[in-house]
Amino acid sequence: MIEVRECLTADAAAVAELAGELAQSFPFVPERFGESYAALLGDDAACLLLAVDGGDAVGYLLGFRHLTFYANGPVGWVEEILVRSDRRSSGVGRLLMDEFERWAARRGCVLVALATRRASAFYLALGYDESASYFRKVLPSQEP
Repeated sequence: MIEVRECLTADAAAVAELAGELAQSFPFVPERFGESYAALLGDDAACLLLAVDGGDAVGYLLGFRHLTFYANGPVGWVEEILVRSDRRSSGVGRLLMDEFERWAARRGCVLVALATRRASAFYLALGYDESASYFRKVLPSQEP
């Protein structure tokens, strides 16, 4: 039975392993992960969910609540979602998205949005509509 729950401090290693699978545009840096993980657990605007089957972590979702003008209030934004490759098409992604939608609704969000390059069919099947193009610009490092 798959359980979706909010992440705990003790889940860091399991989430790091999953997040390492997601990293494609940027290399996964464990030290940076550790800093971000701790900060996200303490951020009321962040939602970090873990899907577990027995004792095995099989997926995670990182999302946020933020204010907007265009939607006349807060929206939920899915920043990252990953389901372990051997567990895809088994309902784990749907469970993660369902829980994030409930989290966002409890916080007054009027919609949930995300950007994707490879999973359009998945989100269309969940009732999402294509709405916009996604643009990004990688900024030069500000580190000394």
